[in-house]
Amino acid sequence: MTHVQDLSLAFDALLQPDKFRDYGPNGLQVEGDRDVKLLVSGVTASRALIEAAIAANADAVFVHHGLFWRGQDGRVVGWMRERLRLLLLHGIHLFAYHLPLDAHAELGNNAQLAKVLGLQTEGRFGEQSLGFVGSATQTWSRPQELADHVADTLGHSVVCVAGADRPVRRVAWCTGGAQSYFEAAIALGVDAFITGEISEPQAHLAKETGVAFLACGHHATERYGAPAVAARVAQDLGLQHRFIEIDNPA
Repeated sequence: MTHVQDLSLAFDALLQPDKFRDYGPNGLQVEGDRDVKLLVSGVTASRALIEAAIAANADAVFVHHGLFWRGQDGRVVGWMRERLRLLLLHGIHLFAYHLPLDAHAELGNNAQLAKVLGLQTEGRFGEQSLGFVGSATQTWSRPQELADHVADTLGHSVVCVAGADRPVRRVAWCTGGAQSYFEAAIALGVDAFITGEISEPQAHLAKETGVAFLACGHHATERYGAPAVAARVAQDLGLQHRFIEIDNPA
């Protein structure tokens, strides 16, 4: 058993949230009423994940996307009331780390996505150094081959906009909704950029610059950081850990 404050200190020591400017609170977002034996990790603090954690008899939940989103209504009504009701009724602690979880050099979303896809990190770029850049362990003869590899590996469809049918050797990536990092990635001289989502301007930039843009799913690209961090902390503190996947087409 571990006290919630010890668990909070362990997460903060690993992820160093004070170093980041973020739109929501990082760390303990909801305090439960028990010591922790079983830690459940997931991507988003959705009602489905909370219900699955209750069914697993979890004491704490660790996620990337917590209860607070940019620009949301701050009232505790509707879906927010129901999520909080379930957490408080069952005494479950909720931890959420957004940008700190993206950025961690070994266990974060970007580092773990690189590991899964076979990318070697060589540097960082973009706001708060959240973007990663490096080389692939293999060369794809054209962007669609990379897109097929990503789709097969993540089990998610990929939108690939390629302005040139050229080999892909150097890649930049930033998980989730990081389409705004594309121009900075282009400036690095990469052949392709991987992220979760695409907006209207990126398709034009890809065609005009010849740098391929791959939108691979927000959830799909961010499935790996939370379980990696939670497993490490659980091992260090002698806790049980379980990752619960809640499917999301986004």
